[in-house]
Amino acid sequence: MKRIIVCFVIATLLLSGCNKNNLLNASKPVTINLWHNYGGLMKETMDSLIDEFNDTVGKEKGIIINVTAISGSATIHEKLKMIVNDEPGAPELPNITTLYPNTALMLVEKGLLSTIESQFSDEELSMYIPEFLEEGRLPDGNLYVFPTAKSTEVMFINTTIFNRFMKETDVSYKDLYTFEGILNVAKEYYKWTDAKTPDIENDGKTFITYDSLFNMAQTIYRQIDEDLIIDEKLNLSSKGLKSFRNLYFEPAVKGYTAIYDGYGSDLIKTGSVVASIGSTAGVLFYSPTVTYSDNLTEPASYLILPYPVVEGGEKVAIQRGGGMSIIKSNEQEEYAAGIFLKWFTAPEQNLRFISSTGYLPVTNEAINIVNEGSSITDEKVKILLDAIKEMSEDYTFFYTPIIINFDELQNIFNKDIKDYTLRCREEYLNLLDSMDEEQAFNHVSKLFEEFIAQRWEFEY
Repeated sequence: MKRIIVCFVIATLLLSGCNKNNLLNASKPVTINLWHNYGGLMKETMDSLIDEFNDTVGKEKGIIINVTAISGSATIHEKLKMIVNDEPGAPELPNITTLYPNTALMLVEKGLLSTIESQFSDEELSMYIPEFLEEGRLPDGNLYVFPTAKSTEVMFINTTIFNRFMKETDVSYKDLYTFEGILNVAKEYYKWTDAKTPDIENDGKTFITYDSLFNMAQTIYRQIDEDLIIDEKLNLSSKGLKSFRNLYFEPAVKGYTAIYDGYGSDLIKTGSVVASIGSTAGVLFYSPTVTYSDNLTEPASYLILPYPVVEGGEKVAIQRGGGMSIIKSNEQEEYAAGIFLKWFTAPEQNLRFISSTGYLPVTNEAINIVNEGSSITDEKVKILLDAIKEMSEDYTFFYTPIIINFDELQNIFNKDIKDYTLRCREEYLNLLDSMDEEQAFNHVSKLFEEFIAQRWEFEY
């Protein structure tokens, strides 16, 4: 009897495996609709990879990948939100979509996502970088967002300008490894540029800009072992906020740091700043030339350094990048979607997808190939790899909390901090007519503290 039971179990398992293989039929292909947010060079590569899949693996197994939407991540989030809320005019769900974990959480709560584990074995998942997988694991413990490409943040420096500045002042590149060092350099740069026009007061130039103040604040908090977000609320009663104020608000008010609602690569190409801190994925947007306001141009060379650290803090940086999720549908479509994700993220395809970009591949094998640098041709990307190697060896990476209101907190924080800092900058300049710099800043600093208490401490 025991032998009969064992044979029955084995036969059942074998048959279930065969049944899954039999879900697909090359003569009756299943169409898998895909939404993604990849533009520019990545879109071209994406199109090429999808065509290749459809002509090879897809043709053999009976799968057609059909791209039905190409939008920014924010637009995809809004479309998915419309579906979740059953709003009029909501589009039809695709089979696969790119998204961030916080968006995925919204779908999971409505039972709209399939778990990645249902299509990948433990052995298959072991080929991927564990930290990248963990970012896509939601509070229920299941993996819903599969990594396709990841990024972190670094510092981009226009060495053409910095080298001129360095020759005439007592600063060096070593100063740029800490936030405090950057602040000192920025102060010296403001004085250096202000002195170029002695007949005009307070017209020094800003040295640096930050693409995301929210990411900056989160990272500073983590470097001093605190969290910006606790229980889905902003933690603004801590030394973390004081550090952020000292390292962003003060230099921005005094004109050392740019207050800008855009990407640092835009300011660097006009010579408005010398340095920018932003995503590695933006490396290709840094222009090889600088065009000044008087239309004079000059070549721009770059150095890329690891993310700065608060003095006395831990070497911590943010890990960013979404992934792809499989929408719940039927067994055949989910199985076909899983086959595509396995193929798309395999080392050969994944390396082609992220080639000549600042994204990192997602498997251990592919990351080793990238670290060897053998497949990289773009000079800026090669320089970027040196910074990434240093960070991968010395830094701890964190990913953002997976909460429903994350985007809301991020958008409000970024907008309100910039808006109020700009107001304080204008007030500070006006006060300089009747006060010295220290008195003027102390005045606007108190205004900032009052703003924080009134705007957030009670609202959230």
